[in-house]
Amino acid sequence: MEWFTAPEYWMSRLVLQKVLAVIYLVAFLGAALQFRALIGERGMLPVSRFVARVPFRRAPSVFHLRCSDRFFAGWAWTGCAVSVALVAGLDGLLPLWGGMLLWLVPWLMYLSIVNVGQTWYSFGWESLLLETGFLAVFLGNDEVAPPVVVLFLLRWILFRVEFGAGLIKMRGDACWRKLTCLDHHHETQPMPGPLSWFFHHLPKPLHRVEVAANHFTQLVVPVLLFTPQPVATAAAALMILTQLWLILSGNFSWLNWITIVLALSALELPGTAPDVPGAPLWYEVVVLAVAALIVTLSYRPVRNMISRRQVMNRSFDPLHLVNTYGAFGSVSRIRYEVVVEGTADAVPHEDSDWREYEFRGKPGDPRRWPRQFAPYHLRLDWMMWFAALSPAYAESWFGALVERLLENDRDTLRLLRSSPFPPDAPPRYVRARLFRYRYTTWQELRETGACWERTYVREFLPPTRLDVVVQRS
Repeated sequence: MEWFTAPEYWMSRLVLQKVLAVIYLVAFLGAALQFRALIGERGMLPVSRFVARVPFRRAPSVFHLRCSDRFFAGWAWTGCAVSVALVAGLDGLLPLWGGMLLWLVPWLMYLSIVNVGQTWYSFGWESLLLETGFLAVFLGNDEVAPPVVVLFLLRWILFRVEFGAGLIKMRGDACWRKLTCLDHHHETQPMPGPLSWFFHHLPKPLHRVEVAANHFTQLVVPVLLFTPQPVATAAAALMILTQLWLILSGNFSWLNWITIVLALSALELPGTAPDVPGAPLWYEVVVLAVAALIVTLSYRPVRNMISRRQVMNRSFDPLHLVNTYGAFGSVSRIRYEVVVEGTADAVPHEDSDWREYEFRGKPGDPRRWPRQFAPYHLRLDWMMWFAALSPAYAESWFGALVERLLENDRDTLRLLRSSPFPPDAPPRYVRARLFRYRYTTWQELRETGACWERTYVREFLPPTRLDVVVQRS
């Protein structure tokens, strides 16, 4: 079938695959470095407890068979190695079926991690990586030109990501309709970046323009992805520019980067495609069968997207093949942060020597400027933002975090920027307090050197000893 492939997208496919492989590498690296404290044998939410109560059919994962820390570490580091092989182009040296199998490996491996990751892996970009990674299996390698069907299925993901996000904004917080959400968003977003302070202080009229441009990019431009060239390329390029703007404004893990990957499926990049034979019949049959499956599974995400009760970031099947997305349907006006402190005093009181734990990404010391971490995902820091919104978000894991801090647990402390206590002298008590944070003004920044100003709000967790935490758990 001559229509089946599109040689003009040869370079686009190559770049798409390379960037996707790098994102896989970042995802597996984060799993390898963070799992012990989060879902390891002594983690806050151990995998062993999860697989004991959740059957395989609901959460397919290799960790139903074995879930030791050593096995998980080997699994995650193997995922890193496979990702590096894909970045290096090993799939292009294999026959077509071999390259497809090689791309299938990281998808299966990361699926196993996400399905047992619980709260720590409940973010929309996990499903987005899996959905994109599954279709990447069928993009082919140097033996065949890019299949048109898969390119359009990747655009279909991008359409749902952007259009779904646009709809949930228009149906959600009134500030999106009033064009005022960015008066607050850069200050209250989950993990600000090094430029977020400056974005917040842009003139308010420019914020209105940003919101209006966002609505145009998410509600109008996605439709143009399915139009003939060069319109589709222009639409994809506009989406990429928008995502680069978002990358500069904050830390959103690999969400923006994988959105760029998806946009490459509609972008005609310059480059000469080599002469290759037509796609083999078995490959065409497999791709068309997968396309039929994706179209069938799209029913529930589409129904959700057009529903007045639209929900965001939901998977409708345990393999995360077709999902629904959306972000920031509502925007917080006030930023709260949970500040965790410990003391070595035998009897804690208000004027004890309380020492603050510093996290890597979330705001803490008002003088410490935010850093850029994305596309790397600091999972504990993100969940601390949710905890500040409501203690209910932290109910399943915060007690375990306090227990690990009281033990000076090495793996947990590695998730932090710094601990105020030496390894051989853990605190006797740990407490948590809720503070309101706001960006300083230009004048305050010049006078104090601090980018944040914080005000005590209330107690989040009273001073707690180790034996008390153990009894509660």
